[in-house]
Amino acid sequence: MRKRGGLFASERINCFLSFPSEIRPTLQAGRIMSPNQFFLLASAGALLLVGGCAKVQPRMSSQECLARAMYFESNRSSEAGMLAVGTVVMNRLESGRYPQSVCGVVGQKNQFAPGVLSKPMGKGRELASQTAGRVLKGARHPEVQKAMFFHTAGYSFPYTNMHYLTIQGGNSFYEKRKNATSTQAMVAERQRSEKEGRLPFNPAARNMPTEVAVRTPEPAIMRAPVRQSRIAREVARGAGAVSAPPLEAMSIEDLIQQNGG
Repeated sequence: MRKRGGLFASERINCFLSFPSEIRPTLQAGRIMSPNQFFLLASAGALLLVGGCAKVQPRMSSQECLARAMYFESNRSSEAGMLAVGTVVMNRLESGRYPQSVCGVVGQKNQFAPGVLSKPMGKGRELASQTAGRVLKGARHPEVQKAMFFHTAGYSFPYTNMHYLTIQGGNSFYEKRKNATSTQAMVAERQRSEKEGRLPFNPAARNMPTEVAVRTPEPAIMRAPVRQSRIAREVARGAGAVSAPPLEAMSIEDLIQQNGG
């Protein structure tokens, strides 16, 4: 692991072993050196300085510091997760309550992963660097909003001021509010429902289309169909009105007689 001064542990050991054997025990014990030992130390120090044991760690750019935070704090295959972490870093930088540089925010003690600015990066480094470049140009994760805090998803804490906004790349992002109303479980269920195409908090069995066809109500009383007469059918076909056959003239006596009178 790289420490202040820019040397790996193996390099520091090699440099220490380069000192004369007569003064190594004194250096280890922290005792006061004799004039002869001091002369040997000064001579060895000058040689080691020329030889490269006094390397100075090069200054990191804002993009590298940001990429390292996203790389070590998020799922390294999740661009959305990296973008979310980068958004938190920029929210802190812009808040005025944290160091005034990206590297200062990332390197603040006990805030990000141990060794975030010193451990070597492997697979996923290119994605982290590209995403960091986008963040520095203004890209933000919309669901993170103004959150400045996150923790590993699934962990729970007894505090009542943690208002959760989203879960991305294995982390839960939240704001600190006096009366928080959004829990981590609620956010997880909402995102799961959206992913499955359900309305929030509805079970999968109730996954119904939002548009339901309007059904014509059935009549309260079912009536038998009426048989259409020949005249009515002809009128419907455009045959025009059909005159009834003329009645035969008959007297009252004939009418009474016809009806059995």
